[in-house]
Amino acid sequence: MIRTLFIICSFLCIQQEEPVISWNESYKLSWNDFKGPPNKNTSAVAVTASGITFGFSIREEDNRVVSFTSQVHTHFYPEKSWYKKEQADAHVLAHEQLHFNITELYTRKFRQRIGQIKVSNNVKRQLKNLHNTINKELSQTQNKYDSETNYSRNVEAQTAWETYIANELKKLSKYKSVD
Repeated sequence: MIRTLFIICSFLCIQQEEPVISWNESYKLSWNDFKGPPNKNTSAVAVTASGITFGFSIREEDNRVVSFTSQVHTHFYPEKSWYKKEQADAHVLAHEQLHFNITELYTRKFRQRIGQIKVSNNVKRQLKNLHNTINKELSQTQNKYDSETNYSRNVEAQTAWETYIANELKKLSKYKSVD
């Protein structure tokens, strides 16, 4: 018996109903992409909502997994991203763009690690665990970026992070998003 099982992360299904911008190396965010209402109760000047969407399918024969495929995408969510017009500038926008680029970096790492998974009956669990691990790593890196740059205020650290992320993206260029 041949059976194909489709599993798509529930986040992916929800996100398809709201507008998204897929990461593309030739597209740079503009303030027009930030459509959410600004949070007046925070000192933050801007917030970038970005994330990794993930889905996979598994093909089974005689209750044995024989193959799997996956889809991994980097998205920016305009309706959940915002900025305070009176305080925003090009420097802050570059900081927000780098948040989106960091998400793309972890999408590439995710694709690379998926490519290392061997087909087995445990593949579903492995993919879910890997997804959780990547999201934790992404969150830690985003927080570290904000902390070390003092939310873009430390210009020297901001420049260092821009160089670091650009180099890391280059190293994993064969896994880049092409949406």
